[in-house]
Amino acid sequence: MSIKADCHLHSSHSGDSDAPMEEMIQKGITLGLTHMCFTEHNDFDFPVSEDTPQGMFELNPDAYLYELIRLREKYAGQIQILFGVELGLQPHLTRQNAIFAKSHDYDFIIGSSHVCGGRDPYYPAFYEGRSQEEAYREYFQSIIENLRKFDNFDVYGHLDYVVRYGPEKDRDYCCETYGDLFDQILELLLEKGKGLEINTGGISSGMRDVHPCREVLRRYRQKGGEIITIGSDAHDPAEIAADFHRAEEALQECGFRYYTVFEKRHPEFKRF
Repeated sequence: MSIKADCHLHSSHSGDSDAPMEEMIQKGITLGLTHMCFTEHNDFDFPVSEDTPQGMFELNPDAYLYELIRLREKYAGQIQILFGVELGLQPHLTRQNAIFAKSHDYDFIIGSSHVCGGRDPYYPAFYEGRSQEEAYREYFQSIIENLRKFDNFDVYGHLDYVVRYGPEKDRDYCCETYGDLFDQILELLLEKGKGLEINTGGISSGMRDVHPCREVLRRYRQKGGEIITIGSDAHDPAEIAADFHRAEEALQECGFRYYTVFEKRHPEFKRF
């Protein structure tokens, strides 16, 4: 495996994982990774439900950092452990997220959209009463709104997260249907000097390929985009670096010859 860095990982410090951080690190070492970046969830104002009680996705960054530093020192020389966060973006949270992002010296910040119009596309209710295309367009439009309001992040994570959970996932999905929105998204990312994440987590959920899809990756490259990180979105040791060969195939097909790892918010480019 040519890709040696998994830059989207969740441990028990995220509300939707119970994986011990040390077990995640040990698995990464056995896989031959050189870098692991934990990106624990922080989503303010996440919709409350039976599955997601109040504050479930609000991170305790001090407890998280304390354990990460301890394990970074323990495994020094075997693997590099990086301190990241996956920050849930919503237009009305600009100030709150800005304060949070500056509160600690993160190596890497993923900006993600888990909530759109007060609802999480993970749940079927997001799609009820309208066409899948209408739901997808609302989601992509919300990313444009987030990008116009907030820019303290390094890459946008799983840009088409909504497709992972749509009624038909990416079956018969064509990004050209949403080309007008993707063009605006990519142009805003490039204008702000931000990158994209290739996320392999959707493949185990039934998606045919990585996301965002290759057409979006190719368009980003053609527009001059260079910053690409790769993440499994693992919430369990068994998921670490899953399907990274598919990510490498997609990158090469779309004209990339390297991937990116962030340390102290600065990108380092790694060749395959």
